[in-house]
Amino acid sequence: MLRSATRHAFEKMVHLAIDEAVDFVLIAGDLYDGDWKDYSTGLFFRNQMVRLKTNDIPVYLIAGNHDAASVISKKLSLPDNVHVFSTRAPESIELAELPVVIHGRGFPNRAVPENLALEYPTAIAGKFNVGLLHTSLTGRVGHDTYAPCSEQDLRSKGYDYWALGHVHQPEVVSEDPWIVFAGNCQGRHARETGPRGCQLVTVNDSLEVESVDWRTLDVVRWQDVRVDFDGLEKEADAFQRIRKSLADAVEKSEGRLLASRIALIGTCHLHGSLHRDAQRWLAEIAGIAQDFGENCVWIEQVKVATSPVYDISELAERDALTRIVLETLEKETDDLSDMPVDITEMLDVLPTYVRGEVEEQWSVEQRAELLGDVRAIILESLKTKGGNNP
Repeated sequence: MLRSATRHAFEKMVHLAIDEAVDFVLIAGDLYDGDWKDYSTGLFFRNQMVRLKTNDIPVYLIAGNHDAASVISKKLSLPDNVHVFSTRAPESIELAELPVVIHGRGFPNRAVPENLALEYPTAIAGKFNVGLLHTSLTGRVGHDTYAPCSEQDLRSKGYDYWALGHVHQPEVVSEDPWIVFAGNCQGRHARETGPRGCQLVTVNDSLEVESVDWRTLDVVRWQDVRVDFDGLEKEADAFQRIRKSLADAVEKSEGRLLASRIALIGTCHLHGSLHRDAQRWLAEIAGIAQDFGENCVWIEQVKVATSPVYDISELAERDALTRIVLETLEKETDDLSDMPVDITEMLDVLPTYVRGEVEEQWSVEQRAELLGDVRAIILESLKTKGGNNP
């Protein structure tokens, strides 16, 4: 289900457009997430466009940074209800049967540092003017700064509605005029949590926006699930809290598959066990997820972020060897600024498509988590063995 989730969500968008008998569909870039491996991706999209054409629904789209003209090497001809805007300069399309004009320009390259909005023409009087733009505005967390512009840049054009792409988190930036990031139809990974979908816009006979209605389309719901182990001593109590937290997340997913990243937090007596017996804990949590039923819960990752109950300074006073071990652990944990030399040399010779994944695995955050696991195991061993055991 995870592999096909994005396509199923897009099919739901097309189905919604047909059911609502919309006048047209806007796509503000990043239709594709990079170059096609084969033609199946293009054929899937083409088939959805044919469905819209059969129902007399035109589509207007621009290329974004993920599917810029320089990125997509394979091409398929599209049905004539689809208009792809120029990547060389802003283009304005006046609709034949509606008092609507759509202004847009796609990305010629993956990186577009210039302000494209400045080149867009001013609004055409007597028409409902729509701006189609792929942009980060003045910046959004988790997104590269492409085609940067300000709200004032957009307002100065006099358009009635700006349909923005690039930012995957849905956001209504302004209602006067409407400036909207619809986001993506389906969250693609653990950083894209919460509902995903599209905006259904209704315009009245006075050419004013009557409503902008959010419609949920995702078929898999990504959620962060935080489980507080604070004060826990018994595993049975921990399992009960995990079950309760997952049950709450399942309810919020509204019948969709819950894709979860679980974080175990709090100060507890189980801290050492969580690291020492990590595989058993993962299996127990996976078993709890199974109890919710098939295709109900999928666990992407379990992150242990608990703290020990014991006093490290007290351990350090036990004997000289223990103190040296603890001081070494603190030094290694604090100094993570430099990538290990052997890893750096390996990255230099790896292919580009592999390097990014390896770099992420060896990031400061990932190295800190790995050292944290080692530290917890050693501390647990020091706590339970040796001279003056607590």
